Amino acid sequence: QVQLVESGGGLVQPGGSLRLSCAASGGIFRLAVMGWYRQAPGKQRELVADITGDGNTNNVDSVKGRFTISRDNAKNMVFLQMNSLSPDDTAVYYCNLRFLAYNYWGQGTQVTVSS
Repeated sequence: QVQLVESGGGLVQPGGSLRLSCAASGGIFRLAVMGWYRQAPGKQRELVADITGDGNTNNVDSVKGRFTISRDNAKNMVFLQMNSLSPDDTAVYYCNLRFLAYNYWGQGTQVTVSS
């Protein structure tokens, strides 16, 4: 069984930065694609960025140049460094693990960008 626990969300002013962390339990972390998704009120959940086990990353266009996903396979953790935040980034951010038929989600962490 895999458990994902996010942390690092909060309230930040426009232009500020936050770093989200996700701690994963279970033995398949190194093999899994790890992703960060977000869901704003009234909108569908969307992919923000993901990273393969060997470190290949993919960011959606709206966060390119501002957000960076990274992982530490030794610690079973994945991170999302978010810079130059805007109110449009306000959402609940979810950590995701995908490997073959496995697909797990964390409970989410709220990010609010407001002055």
